[in-house]
Amino acid sequence: MPEKTEAAAGADAGKQPRSVRVVLLALMIAMMLAMLDNMIIGTAMPTIVGELGGLEHLSWVVTAYTLATAASTPLWGKLGDMYGRKGSFMTSIVIFLIGSALSGMAQDMGQLIGFRAIQGLGAGGLMVGVMAIIGDLIPPRERGKYQGMIAGVMALSMIGGPLVGGTITDNWGWRWSFYINIPLGVIALIAISAVLHLPKKRSKARIDYPGAALLTIGITAIVLVTTWGGTEYAWTSARIMELIGIGVAALVGFVFWQTKAAEPIMPLHIFRSRNFTLMSIIGFIVGFVMFGATLFLPLYQQSVQGASATNSGLLLLPMLGAMLVTSMVAGRVTTSTGRYKIFPVAGGALMTVGLFLLSTMDTDTTRFTSGLYMAVVGLGMGCLMQITMLVAQNSVEMKDMGVASSSTTLFRTLGSSFGVAIMGALFNNRVQDAMAERAPAGGSKVTEQSATLTADALNALPAAVRDAYQHAVSSGTHGAFLLGSVVAVLALVAAVFVKEVPLKGAGPKAADGPADGDAPASAKEPVTETV
Repeated sequence: MPEKTEAAAGADAGKQPRSVRVVLLALMIAMMLAMLDNMIIGTAMPTIVGELGGLEHLSWVVTAYTLATAASTPLWGKLGDMYGRKGSFMTSIVIFLIGSALSGMAQDMGQLIGFRAIQGLGAGGLMVGVMAIIGDLIPPRERGKYQGMIAGVMALSMIGGPLVGGTITDNWGWRWSFYINIPLGVIALIAISAVLHLPKKRSKARIDYPGAALLTIGITAIVLVTTWGGTEYAWTSARIMELIGIGVAALVGFVFWQTKAAEPIMPLHIFRSRNFTLMSIIGFIVGFVMFGATLFLPLYQQSVQGASATNSGLLLLPMLGAMLVTSMVAGRVTTSTGRYKIFPVAGGALMTVGLFLLSTMDTDTTRFTSGLYMAVVGLGMGCLMQITMLVAQNSVEMKDMGVASSSTTLFRTLGSSFGVAIMGALFNNRVQDAMAERAPAGGSKVTEQSATLTADALNALPAAVRDAYQHAVSSGTHGAFLLGSVVAVLALVAAVFVKEVPLKGAGPKAADGPADGDAPASAKEPVTETV
């Protein structure tokens, strides 16, 4: 079968828009499966616990999935680079669907946790596979205009996840929260199998098992520290210190081993590219900020502004809508001009300002005002969400497309873990201090139940306690968002040092040369595509 250069492949993609659109639709379905899952399951959790019991192990239903996803992400990226992206991506979908089916059939909490881990193993390959396949099919210069699709899926998942989860649980039962993945996954599998054509690869090199083991241990320790610290165990407890020691030792060993391995799972040479390293830092910060914001904003809206659980999700629309629109505009501008540096810089600035504005909210802040502040944060995230992946992929050779995609995804995942943990610790401490000061008598009991206080339950509290709790939550969100604003400054600083390396691809500007040794992927190595 003939092989084609990236420009030729991009031209053919333009001649066959229907097949490309079918593939992209299947990819978006697969990505939606990975993003929707935790949000749907979160809504169904009370019903699941009511039927299966095991309340003391509830957190592990989410933790097992998160751990398996984070630990397997780099491995999926490397497998795609070594043996072909289509096969590894379809395998990850199959594993995800098997985990979904088994989770739906779970008879006790132990089984559910184990099956969720299987589901997470598959989920680790979904996001990476989507990003890497788009990187293979679409030239970097044309890739920007598909950002809107990806941002749209993310926004729909964040808004629709709780609503879909509640509807399914109420009408069909919690098991269908898992079973619903199966028909969607099968549709994606059929479309990808029939329409996606990529070259098969056969690598004689062995998989870097020692590297994979060390990285898995390191990531597991980090995620457990951020999950357990300040909740299950005190931050200074022996268990947390042990996990920190294990994590640091494993990651140091991993870095050393990557310099010796014949086919490293995360080749360190990709970090020699300034742009790739900077995008990894920015991606970590975006994850830190985004998941912290989506955790504490609904809590503020329910506790201080009196919104219901459903409405608090809908009230995130200003942030998510702004993120979607900006991401689409950024993608179109990047495609038409081939330039992108303005977006990370503007995104870092807007995100910093927006988070600072959110930190000024108090008990008197109106929903309209908080909506404006959220929109500013959304504008910043929209400038950064997909540009980070685009620039990271453009900074490596085609043979490293998978590990570049998986590394960027991993840093964003780790950023979200750190964001939720650190912002959460600060939030909880400030809430406890404020409640101790304003309502020393009944404050501690209210604080312990803060995560489960509905608007109706809050209204049922004595006026003095309710007022104290609202001021405490306002104080907690002030600290959390102020920290987020400080961290976002680092994204702005990193963006300033990004090099403007022209994006290669179809179009008259494709002849632009690389700049400052950071050559784009297409300039270094041709893409082959089986037609």
